[in-house]
Amino acid sequence: MTQTVDMPLWALLLLIAFAGVTFASHFLFPSVRWFFRRRMERAVARLNERLERPIEPFKLARRYDMIQRLIYDPEVIRAIAEHARKEGIPENVAFEKAKGYAREIVPSFSATAYFGIAIKLAKWLSRALYRVRLGHFDETLSGIDRDATVVFVMNHRSNMDYVLVTWLAAERSALSYAVGEWARVWPLSRLIKAMGAYFIRRKSRGALYRRVLARYVGMATDGGVTQAMFPEGGLSLNGGLQEPRLGLLKYLVEEREPGGRDVVFVPVALNYDRVFEDRLLVAADQAGGRRFPARISVVARFIVKQGWLKLRGKYHRHGYAAVSFGAPMSLRSYQVDHPEGGVEGLARALMARIGGEVPVLPVPLVARALVLADAPLSREALDARVTEILEAAPRAHLHLPRDDLEYAIRFGITVLRKRGMIEEHHGAFVVNETERPLLTYYASSIAHLFRGCSGD
Repeated sequence: MTQTVDMPLWALLLLIAFAGVTFASHFLFPSVRWFFRRRMERAVARLNERLERPIEPFKLARRYDMIQRLIYDPEVIRAIAEHARKEGIPENVAFEKAKGYAREIVPSFSATAYFGIAIKLAKWLSRALYRVRLGHFDETLSGIDRDATVVFVMNHRSNMDYVLVTWLAAERSALSYAVGEWARVWPLSRLIKAMGAYFIRRKSRGALYRRVLARYVGMATDGGVTQAMFPEGGLSLNGGLQEPRLGLLKYLVEEREPGGRDVVFVPVALNYDRVFEDRLLVAADQAGGRRFPARISVVARFIVKQGWLKLRGKYHRHGYAAVSFGAPMSLRSYQVDHPEGGVEGLARALMARIGGEVPVLPVPLVARALVLADAPLSREALDARVTEILEAAPRAHLHLPRDDLEYAIRFGITVLRKRGMIEEHHGAFVVNETERPLLTYYASSIAHLFRGCSGD
């Protein structure tokens, strides 16, 4: 036992390394994880005291545990067996495929990343780019049953929608979004997962993938996770409201436990004086597809240009952005009142509520008046047309900068002229025909509010 053993230096170093890893994995790492877990739990407890909708335990569960719970769900197990049978592969191979889907979908929420980083960044970015306004806020939102699962349903105008609503809803709860393939880029994907968002493959038609996704949505809904979703399923290409898609909404409704929590939908409507993706969306609409030829270089050039303007003192925000929160709608009550409506009827009802909340901003309002005109409009004729449009929908949520309609019209004209959508000739405003599709895009955002106005 006391004999000396000779060994090469490299072997000694390797032995020490293995010993260090073993010690860390068995003693150090669990202690460190426990320490930070305790700190996180205390921070979340303090945070929940000020949130209107506390963060549910489901959202705070360890990601590994959630993945295990998802892949061993009886419905998922049955889907794995069916997939293996149809594809003629061993069940363990199908199981690993389902496990890969679960890892892809399940987020790893971090309250620190969400409230300490994302909210502050969202607030700064929103205010830096727009004059942000709360278009309308229904007072009954404060009376929602605290045991219900709240789902914010929104129209989808821009990728800024995520940023604006995340910030404006920060005093109520942490939102869980479904995000598409565009966000599956490292390191953006890590940040998005830390914010509680989950990835979805919008073009996937595989039954196994759909079953894994459906069960995750059902579990999150039963767990009381506050969610945010876009019933339209994607960005509006023409500026107007789109027909709803039923995928996620169907999962949310049909995957819940019978007799479990009620689901309360909160309609949220957004509108902008400028949508940064507008030309890409209009071009895609004209091409008859949904491919957006956006590149990182385009985004980088935009950021550099705005930063250069800021340094030179010539930077101006891009008009107004407004968000309205409408009256909540209980899924349980809807199903009692509309037993035959189904998910399709529910989707139409939600889109109608969202549409009724869309804020009317200066640029869409002036664009609407000019699109309806058969000829160039003088300033007086434009004012009269705007007044006529507003009288056609007295309940529309109109945002008047400085509470002055004349100023709002002047502001809208300035923005549209600056972007080349209209020109002024001999005291009259003329639509630039090359840019008419873009002008129509903004006019369409409020067109549904003014059906029956002359020119429709």
